[in-house]
Amino acid sequence: MKWRMVVGVVLAGGCGKAAAPLVVDRTAEAIGVVAAGLRPAVVVQGGAEVTYSLADRMVHYRVPGVSVAVVDSGRIVWAWGFGVKEAGTADSVGPGTIFQAASISKPVAVTAMLRLVEEGKLSLDTAVNVYLKSWKVPDNKFTAKEAVTLRRIVSHSAGLTVHGFPGYQAGDSLPTVPQILDGLKPANTGPVRVDVEPGKMMRYAGGGTTVMQLAVTDVTGEAFPAVLKRLVLDPIGMSSSTYEQPLPASRRAAAAAAHKADGTMTPGRWHTYPEMAAAGLWTTPTDLLKWAMEIAAARAGASTKILSTAMATAMLTVQKAPVGLGPFLGGAGRGFNFGHGGANEGFRSQVIYFPETGQGAAVMTNGDQGSGLAQEILFAIAARYRWPEYGPKSIVLHVMDSSALEGYVGTYEVKSPFPVSLVVSREGTKLFAEAQGVLPREEIGLTGPDKSVGLESGSEATFLVGRGKKIEGIELSGIKLMRKDK
Repeated sequence: MKWRMVVGVVLAGGCGKAAAPLVVDRTAEAIGVVAAGLRPAVVVQGGAEVTYSLADRMVHYRVPGVSVAVVDSGRIVWAWGFGVKEAGTADSVGPGTIFQAASISKPVAVTAMLRLVEEGKLSLDTAVNVYLKSWKVPDNKFTAKEAVTLRRIVSHSAGLTVHGFPGYQAGDSLPTVPQILDGLKPANTGPVRVDVEPGKMMRYAGGGTTVMQLAVTDVTGEAFPAVLKRLVLDPIGMSSSTYEQPLPASRRAAAAAAHKADGTMTPGRWHTYPEMAAAGLWTTPTDLLKWAMEIAAARAGASTKILSTAMATAMLTVQKAPVGLGPFLGGAGRGFNFGHGGANEGFRSQVIYFPETGQGAAVMTNGDQGSGLAQEILFAIAARYRWPEYGPKSIVLHVMDSSALEGYVGTYEVKSPFPVSLVVSREGTKLFAEAQGVLPREEIGLTGPDKSVGLESGSEATFLVGRGKKIEGIELSGIKLMRKDK
């Protein structure tokens, strides 16, 4: 893998200047340490420390390419590419390779909306229908007392439906935004409607972000990519980024191709997302960190390029836990952080920033199994740069003999919202789980008689116990899979 050559290549680039090698050497050392020190999401108390190499984990997750950028002490200290843009080719990923940011598109898009609020063209707490011209949020019994507002939309508490979007394959007809919001063909998702009283609860909704997209274009009269370029991308130098969908021909050579869970390329190279605010940003890790650093600088009163101190502070203040105005928020004190993850067809990414310490990173991958890989890379970066209060979770295993473990073995299935078959197997005193094409094979540890955790991913699950204390199902991420052989 390409990372094996990092130290030699970076050092060679520093030859010829007396003062340069020391700085370059530290960069090469840091990249090498990160690439050799990936960590799982959990640490078993009393167990040996587990680390992986990036090369091995890219093979494990069937991810052809990864791009990483790191911030320390308030500046980008390195950005590097690993692997290839397309499986089976020699077209290497570099710091300038663009990936689909998927849902990381949301907080960047929200930044433009907040600029319009500061300009007096929008209000966070006025009913969004006041600003919508080409479509309206249908009123119903849930909106009788509380309104759908932009504040609630971007904090995922407006009661709106449609979690996310699958995108459109190459050659598909693309719907307009009103067609998407009404679930009319050629849209491939259901209508966006209010089915919970606005303000009552936090529930992630890309459908709401698409309503915001329409409000922005209706009040400005501009195409959404142009608004974002003018209000956010250009002012902070995100020159590699665009919300244009489909991706223009002039940018295709710089783009990574999407890959399915088995490592094969997505037909047509990638999907197109007319839901631009929710999923349409093409960008690099470096550009994502430029955005994060600018938001932190605005909050600190050190910059007003895009937002005032008051607005940046509001953006990074919990509205409906754990969300601010766009970003997800975590930690406290020096460990306070903001960021977002992203999952489009064939792309997985994460960005996180610690404004109190000026540290952070962005990781972008071109594989459907890239979420686990991105998290392991972030843990490696956190260990190298000593991020505050960030790292794998420590767990204590519930010890059982092999005969008792046999009661967990079986095939667990669910048909909706999509068909999944999860196979739990045993090897001696170890349990393993695999959902082919969805989740890679992974050892799971019991943290109680009915609780388990993936020892690599940290994914938690609950075994459903029935009569006679027999395992009848398993609940994972709120989805119940029932045992096939029972």
